[in-house]
Amino acid sequence: MDHREHWKNVYTQRSPLEVSWYQREPTTSLDLIEAAGATAGSSIIDVGGGASTLVDHLLARGFTDLTVMDLAGSALTEAAERLGEHGEVVDWLEADVTEWQPARTYDVWHDRAVYHFLVEAGDRARYRAAAEAALPVGAHLIIATFAPEGPEKCSGLPVARYDAPSLATELGEGFHRLESRHETHQTPDGAEQAFGFHLFQRV
Repeated sequence: MDHREHWKNVYTQRSPLEVSWYQREPTTSLDLIEAAGATAGSSIIDVGGGASTLVDHLLARGFTDLTVMDLAGSALTEAAERLGEHGEVVDWLEADVTEWQPARTYDVWHDRAVYHFLVEAGDRARYRAAAEAALPVGAHLIIATFAPEGPEKCSGLPVARYDAPSLATELGEGFHRLESRHETHQTPDGAEQAFGFHLFQRV
């Protein structure tokens, strides 16, 4: 399957306000970014950020070193247009994280809904390699995935579900788990999805 084409079609068929993962207030993500000790000068990459509003909230809090990565260039364009001149400081990066080689490092890596789509072991290994290259020792990794009681499919694709111990095992010895939180996400059409949010530190 061509993942880039799949997500391009998702954003072509639905507005950013209609996709199942839309959040007006990404409260848990913001709380964990704060828990990671991020300050206005910290560098943050939002992997799979697409048209998410997280970047809006980070800009409003004074962050300026922001990168948003997504497979779907149309989603990034939507977000950039929504922010207007405020988004000019953001690095909008159209890329597949499983093929990406970081050109720099970051203080915080945030991923709310990419990792659980990586059902192939090879894709997960390449994701981990990118994260390890992008995060120096002491940096933080925030990953949200479907919890064990969450859905088995999303946007027409199968997903992997994790609890805190199984995700820690997946990420390996390069990351130490600091905190986990549960969230029940309500989709725009009213369905409920169980998520786990996990904060790790690169060691």
